[in-house]
Amino acid sequence: MHKLWRITGLLVILLLAACGQEKAVVSDNNYHIVTDMKQTMLWVLDPATDVIWDSAGSIITVEGEQDLTPTTVEQWQHVVNSAAIVAETGNLLAMPGRARGDDWLEYSKGLTEAGTLALEAAQNQDGAALFEAGGQIYLVCKACHNQYLPK
Repeated sequence: MHKLWRITGLLVILLLAACGQEKAVVSDNNYHIVTDMKQTMLWVLDPATDVIWDSAGSIITVEGEQDLTPTTVEQWQHVVNSAAIVAETGNLLAMPGRARGDDWLEYSKGLTEAGTLALEAAQNQDGAALFEAGGQIYLVCKACHNQYLPK
């Protein structure tokens, strides 16, 4: 009987120790890819990057200069939402079943980092920082497209 209590106690300790370990387990059964790469780019990433690029910097024409920086809380919130989509799309592109190698993972990470910069800039309503983050997003996209976009 004493031995049974020791074994039970040991099992309880092991169970409690296991509960304290927070490990995310990713398997192919945890998700289902719904869109192909082209659809993901066209339907998810492109619209979000367009919002960022259309909300930063200025356009100079014969008529004068047009500042693209958002001027209302609603406009800034739209940029915040889009920047979050860009940042999370970097994670989406790194998922098993989408990732295409080490370079691809670096570009995905770069997209998440640049999207996070855009998110912080939008949350702070900082037009100059948003412009810089938009440039970083462009550079990551361009580098990835140079390597992976079919000619």
